[in-house]
Amino acid sequence: MSKLYASLLILLGGTCMSFVGLLLRLIDTADGFQILAYRSIAISLMVVLVACLKRRISPGMFLRGLDANDLKMGAALAIAFSFYIFAMLYSSVASTLLILTTVPFFTAILAWFFLGEVPARLTWVCMIAAVLGVGLMVSDGVQLGRSLGNIFALISGFFFAIMLVLARNSKQPDPLGGTFLAGVISVIIGLGLSTTLGNGLILSAHDFAIILFMGAFTIGLGIALVTWGTGFVPAAEASLLLLIESLLGPVWVWLFLGEAMTVAEMIGGALVLFSVAVLALSQKKTKMPLDNLID
Repeated sequence: MSKLYASLLILLGGTCMSFVGLLLRLIDTADGFQILAYRSIAISLMVVLVACLKRRISPGMFLRGLDANDLKMGAALAIAFSFYIFAMLYSSVASTLLILTTVPFFTAILAWFFLGEVPARLTWVCMIAAVLGVGLMVSDGVQLGRSLGNIFALISGFFFAIMLVLARNSKQPDPLGGTFLAGVISVIIGLGLSTTLGNGLILSAHDFAIILFMGAFTIGLGIALVTWGTGFVPAAEASLLLLIESLLGPVWVWLFLGEAMTVAEMIGGALVLFSVAVLALSQKKTKMPLDNLID
């Protein structure tokens, strides 16, 4: 696959994922647990399909090839998925997506502790700038009653980072096995909590259709396309291309639903995006240890 084609796949995948916030806002009555459960069914099925096409194997071979590290990745990603949904529900789409762009910094810190990869000096500078940006958004969220959602976004980002560190030590050609198991675990969590703490398993046909579409084509297909493309593009460049999700996500809810960004979100978000961009560019030039996290 050419680098140009792979880059287009990453951009398309990131664009698909950018519609999650809009689709969540279009849901009428389904609660977070129902969304998690039914969305994850669609994610799992789509990931299996794409994994089999990408690896040119049967579904049975894909399932037999799953290992313990896939299970660990799946558990971390399932937690990230869960908190991600509730972050979107309890905060703005802009704050959630922009806070989640700090995942590379969480990853760098975790890799330092568990893999012995000491972050470069510039990485620390970028981290400080990103923390300031997140601080602005979180403080704004306190005033607007979005604190819980922003905390959920930070927790989600932390577990996304754990998944990436686990992917670093994986013997698999891609993290699709872990993503599949994340969907399975999320289904179990969502169904269990829906019946005990939520609104049960019954939801409207309107909500059901939106949730299935979200799982299959915005998350499932989006992650699959990104995963497919990152094997042919340096990780630093892939990180830059994936910023399209955080850039477009707030645009869709503003255009279609009038959910505008606050001044603090714009300033804080700009700081975070700039920090991530500088970090990615520095990795591209210096070939830092985290370059192949997803490749």
